[in-house]
Amino acid sequence: MFQPSLIHHRSCQGTACRAFLSDDFGMISWNVYKNNLKQPAFQPYLRSLIGVKKIDLMLFQEANFKTDKKCILSEFAIDAAANLEFGGKFYGVLTASMTESQESQAFLSKGKESLIGTHKSLLLSQFAFKDGTTLLVLNVHAINFRENQRYSVEMDRFLEYVKGHDGPMIIAGDFNSWNEKRMKKLAEMQEVLSLQAIPFKEKSKIKSFMGYPLDYIFYRGLELLDSAVVDGKQLSDHNPLFARFKKK
Repeated sequence: MFQPSLIHHRSCQGTACRAFLSDDFGMISWNVYKNNLKQPAFQPYLRSLIGVKKIDLMLFQEANFKTDKKCILSEFAIDAAANLEFGGKFYGVLTASMTESQESQAFLSKGKESLIGTHKSLLLSQFAFKDGTTLLVLNVHAINFRENQRYSVEMDRFLEYVKGHDGPMIIAGDFNSWNEKRMKKLAEMQEVLSLQAIPFKEKSKIKSFMGYPLDYIFYRGLELLDSAVVDGKQLSDHNPLFARFKKK
């Protein structure tokens, strides 16, 4: 029986997790279009990207995962929230880190997609810096095929989950922000939470629909050192968003 708020949590395999998130860390956010297990080239590509960009934190949307099969790389701890189970496989958002999360919570959207009748999943994770500060990370795959009012309701729920956190924060993922009203709602979220959006130079490489970009990394309480839209080698219809941050 599918558990709609299912979390897979496993410690780093084959190596010990780091006790704390580095004060200088790299991350990617990427809608992988369920290809992390289907494409043989996915893991070699990911390992290369991690090495080149020195990635500590990865946020995936539309990830494919099973309890008995490695879905990312073994040196990463994993939290995942499924919105769909099919054929013994789970699909949803997944956050992987070199540092095991202190706490994770999985949520489902209240509304369902109009075409396929599934919820969207959301994953909230907290990671510790050495000085005791907590980084809150929200991995988002926003509702898509619904009216703007439903989109607004779901975004307001995001705010309820994170507004009590007064430290560093990253909210990233596929926001399905494909019209002006949805973009306005994202702007409202930024203002309420005092977030900055990374101004990627390679805007044309970001997945878009109706002329509006869908993928974002928002942040606060961190210094942005570097950012790029990385060539995903057509492993997905989205390209990875990369950022390097330094704790303030």
